[in-house]
Amino acid sequence: MATRKTGIRGLGSVAAAALTLSVAGTMASLLAHRRAVEALTRMHTEVLRRLDALEEQHRHAARRADLIEYQRDHRQLLLAAMEDQDLLPVLDTYEGDVPPQLQKQYLFANVLYVHALNGYRIGLLSRGELRGHIRMLFQSPTARAYWEATRPHRASLRDDTDEAEIGRMTDELLLELDEADTDEWWVVGDGTDD
Repeated sequence: MATRKTGIRGLGSVAAAALTLSVAGTMASLLAHRRAVEALTRMHTEVLRRLDALEEQHRHAARRADLIEYQRDHRQLLLAAMEDQDLLPVLDTYEGDVPPQLQKQYLFANVLYVHALNGYRIGLLSRGELRGHIRMLFQSPTARAYWEATRPHRASLRDDTDEAEIGRMTDELLLELDEADTDEWWVVGDGTDD
């Protein structure tokens, strides 16, 4: 019987060792599986982040294309009104009596201003470059008269829009130009707004 116990005991040790090895192998396999799942999760998260960034770039590019198309339409409408005396009165939203020739000049000043504004909006002009364009545009007395005539139009803009912000910047720049004690207008208001 002693031999038998030793045999069973020996078999038990082999079975226990096999079970231990099996459990250790299973644990190693589970650990490797867990690491693989974690790596896949990190990769999935990175892929989703990149997709979100691409979607944002697409939305930005689509908005930019829409803005360019809108500007093109705006310019075409203004040019049509400037060329056709019958259409010009439709755009006469100024206070007082504005003769057709002056109205055309105001519309052209508007086209120049909006052109610079949209150049800034789509990133072609820095804020400093936009200020430079505005500073040059408003050296014209007719452009200044246009700006004053359209002040009520700008009053309806929401304060948080870029157009309202640039309008305020333009007002400040024109005030600086008016108060400047130099004839060198090209240096007035030449701050560090880049």
